Amino acid sequence: MIASLGMYDRDEAQPANDRLWALIRDGMRTNGLAAPDTLIRGGGAYWDAWQHPDLALSQTCGFPYRAKLHGRVTLIGTPDFGVEGCPPGYYRSIFVARKADPRATVSDFNGAAFAFNEDLSQSGWAAPQNHAAGLGILLPPKLQTGGHIFSAKAVAEGRADIAAIDAVTWKMITRWDAFASSLKVVGETDPTPGLPYIAALGRKAEATFTIINSAIAALSAPDRTTLCLKGMTRISPEAYLAVPNPPSPSSLGYPL
Repeated sequence: MIASLGMYDRDEAQPANDRLWALIRDGMRTNGLAAPDTLIRGGGAYWDAWQHPDLALSQTCGFPYRAKLHGRVTLIGTPDFGVEGCPPGYYRSIFVARKADPRATVSDFNGAAFAFNEDLSQSGWAAPQNHAAGLGILLPPKLQTGGHIFSAKAVAEGRADIAAIDAVTWKMITRWDAFASSLKVVGETDPTPGLPYIAALGRKAEATFTIINSAIAALSAPDRTTLCLKGMTRISPEAYLAVPNPPSPSSLGYPL
């Protein structure tokens, strides 16, 4: 069996994620569910884990779920991060630009150089592109960075003009990264279903949901604060699948 919690697993959060996993692992074993001793990290924590036939638990993004994973994994539930202005389990993207940039709203950035983490990211690509289309503007892909923190840093360093950062990651960036002081918020997207927990097909969704919910409740208050975790909620597969897919970066000028 393998498990990963890579979506919010930056260095400062890893000890808290390890303690969360220990609680989940022990709960799984108590309930007769196989679980690995430790989390995997690095590149294997994402697509390799999500598609692994012996996946005990991982966290994916809404866009990969609806584009490639639906019907191939067990949807367990969605963690609630208490994102302001969002229903439980939902989140949004925060548009950031340099403080020195005179432009004040997303509409002012029509045609500006946009940094994004990857083309199957809900918060970094799909949500901001859908938002831009609703405003009647273009955010042409300038730079693919491989991660939200790298997109925010690219804007801070002037390698791009604007980026969309998932609200939980942005909260962590403002908490731990000095370069955040050179950035400002210029807008936000509408809420969409948050990053769901998944497991391999055939895993027991209801039992695993209950185990994770209990583990979050048993986690120390400082660890819950570090991970921004509030609890668990259920969001239907249909809610994830209803979110529209924007054009790919390649169709907007980014050479994949």
